[in-house]
Amino acid sequence: MGERKKTSCVLCAQNCGLEVEIEDNKIVKVKGDKDNPRSQGYVCVKGINVAYHHDHEGRLLYPLKKTAEGFVRISWEIAFAEISERLKSIIAKHGPESYVYMGGGGQGCHVDAAFGTALMKKLGSRYHYNPLAQELTGYFWVCGKMVGRQNRFLIPDEHHSDMMVAVGWNGMESHQMPRAPLVLREFSKNPDRLLVVIDPRKSETAQIANIHIALRPGTDALLFKAMIAIILAEGWENKDYIADNLAGFDHIREWFKNFDIKGALELCEVSYDDVKNLCREMSVRKWCVHTDLGILMNRHSTVVSYLVMILAALCGRLCVPGGNVITGTLVPLGAHTDDGDPKTWRTQVTKLPAIMGFHPPNVLPEEILSDHPKRPRAVINAGANPLRSYADTIAYEKAFLKLDLLVTFELAMTETAVLSHYVLPARSGLESYDATFFPWTYPEIYFQIRQPVVSPLGERKECGQIFTGIAGKAGLLPEIPAYLIEAAGQDKDLFDYALAFLAFLGKNPLKLLTMLAKDDFWTQVEAKGAFETLKTVPFVLAETIGKKYDSANLAALFGVMMSMPNHLRKSASRMGIKAPFFASILLEPEKILRSFIAAFKYRSIMPLVALTPQVRFSEKLFHTLLEHPEGMWIGMLDIERNIKEVRTEDKKINLCIPELEEWLKSIDPQSEKKALNPSPEYPLILNAGRHTKNVANTLMRDPTWLKGKRACTMAINPEDAQALGIADGDKVKIVTEAAAETIEVELTDATRKGQVLIPHGFGLVQNGKAYGVNVNRLTKNTYRDPLAATPLHRYVPCRVEKIG
Repeated sequence: MGERKKTSCVLCAQNCGLEVEIEDNKIVKVKGDKDNPRSQGYVCVKGINVAYHHDHEGRLLYPLKKTAEGFVRISWEIAFAEISERLKSIIAKHGPESYVYMGGGGQGCHVDAAFGTALMKKLGSRYHYNPLAQELTGYFWVCGKMVGRQNRFLIPDEHHSDMMVAVGWNGMESHQMPRAPLVLREFSKNPDRLLVVIDPRKSETAQIANIHIALRPGTDALLFKAMIAIILAEGWENKDYIADNLAGFDHIREWFKNFDIKGALELCEVSYDDVKNLCREMSVRKWCVHTDLGILMNRHSTVVSYLVMILAALCGRLCVPGGNVITGTLVPLGAHTDDGDPKTWRTQVTKLPAIMGFHPPNVLPEEILSDHPKRPRAVINAGANPLRSYADTIAYEKAFLKLDLLVTFELAMTETAVLSHYVLPARSGLESYDATFFPWTYPEIYFQIRQPVVSPLGERKECGQIFTGIAGKAGLLPEIPAYLIEAAGQDKDLFDYALAFLAFLGKNPLKLLTMLAKDDFWTQVEAKGAFETLKTVPFVLAETIGKKYDSANLAALFGVMMSMPNHLRKSASRMGIKAPFFASILLEPEKILRSFIAAFKYRSIMPLVALTPQVRFSEKLFHTLLEHPEGMWIGMLDIERNIKEVRTEDKKINLCIPELEEWLKSIDPQSEKKALNPSPEYPLILNAGRHTKNVANTLMRDPTWLKGKRACTMAINPEDAQALGIADGDKVKIVTEAAAETIEVELTDATRKGQVLIPHGFGLVQNGKAYGVNVNRLTKNTYRDPLAATPLHRYVPCRVEKIG
């Protein structure tokens, strides 16, 4: 029997705990980790097969450079020198706007984003194209307008609710919630709870639902507008909650007066009585709502997110137990970036602002292919694969071929890597220290420092190490004093290093402690003059203790702990994690002595900050997390005071978003009937990106994990198939405005008439053989939400042609 180690899955955002067995540096067995407090032993088929992601014949070992003869092996020294020189040359000639950072937001590895954004900002750019902006930024933008911060978005509190409303979400297959299939089955079977599904098709989740509202594809905005109008017309809104917690109600109420409810529901192809009964349940039950790509990537995407939030607010279901709540996290998924602030960068051609710090990948091909003098010319792509992950593969291929510099950090020679000038071998999430900052739990706050379970082969590096190498050769690192390097090499418990690090930060302990006391610490770091050294701190950590542990990521996580704000300490105390106070320090006189010696040695009073509760707690938590590789609860929010997490000026949830008023008002049965009228050329609707248990985005580069499975098909209703003269298993051609692909047919009653579905994550070509089709070749990047630019993958007009 091999050695057993605890880790987590890196193939979806739930990061379920895994226990792996290692023999000869290979993963030979995987099972769910029952000690993981979040997943509690649950694992899906993807997690069980995670070894296929990590270990396959396509894994890269050495840095590669494209030449006229193809890719050739080079040293890291040469790679860092050449890339940094080309970056500096491009930016010197075309300005910082010419540089783009892609990635930093994968399913299992988030720490490299600290290094990627640090390099981006030191180069003077603010263009970060992130996967979250393919799906969620419209919703984040709405949350920012309603609760004051884009990164304080709301999630469902399913534990305290008696009704779960799943909108465009097939959690039985796609998860998007810890242990989702188990949670959904419990809602379905519990006589005191209800599972409601709003989805055009009879998905796996709809099949177990207590109530299924099977609306016509693309009519979500009409449905929710009608539901709000019903609640207001019947007087079912929660008047006390509205008076106490909402602002702007009187204004938005007018938007729904005289709305043609029955006309809307008729166009939605749903029963008026069924919808009215559901509205009545919503007015009296403790319900929460879980939305997903069914609306986030559909017509009127941002407005639908807004309507769902208005509906929940009118029923008193925001920031209350069992409703949708503002959750806690160690580090926010992104930064609040106000689109009204002139400092927020917009794209040069499409004029779209960053949302939560991210620009939408959907517009990048247009930006690159334009003739704008400040168009993107250099891209560093860390762990993303736009040619299979993002809309309009054809546009991306053309755009990337126009770049002056494309650098890809990857596990394998992906479709994007093939077009790159340099391909640098990255460690997988199972051979590096890493973490994710997804805030999917409530009221508990979960965190795990995932530790390596296998050793890296060849010359693979963590992405953070690669960014640090490029930054170093570009001359962007501050001078690192010898005492800091010395402290990193000698220290066992990191306390002496913490003392030296605090001395390095500056000479104003009061300013640092004041910043730590607030919940927007890193926003303050961005402010001009606020500890300038903190802006390059990931690189400093990587060059000191990162060298000791051969992990830039672990070094960065130490820095994250050191910068933990006070409110997280209070949250942790509810879980029994106590921070040592000044009095308890008396039990550690040796550390008091070391702190004063350091203050004298470095001629700085900053090391004395190490004796404060903030820093002592951070040090303790860091070591405790390393002692618990399964992860742990690090905090507990107060469920009765969630409304206090709102950050608007008046501390109330803002119902009125003026930027969306005209758009929302324009949605009525008359205009929608015309817009939804199918085109003779494209009479069917393609759902591009069907979630199934056999989908792992593009992370699986070894198709043998699906051997014997019918994984990539086009699902179609039997009646539509009969009309086209096609049978189950036939090959057909599906045609959209973007392209045409040939695919196998799967007949299923679960698919709604007029709609076809193709899963995402396929199209891998290995040894000359294609596995499935890349559905993104069938989509146009210009077909997108007008505000957030998220692709409308769930409503792609198409036609299906019989072959032969």
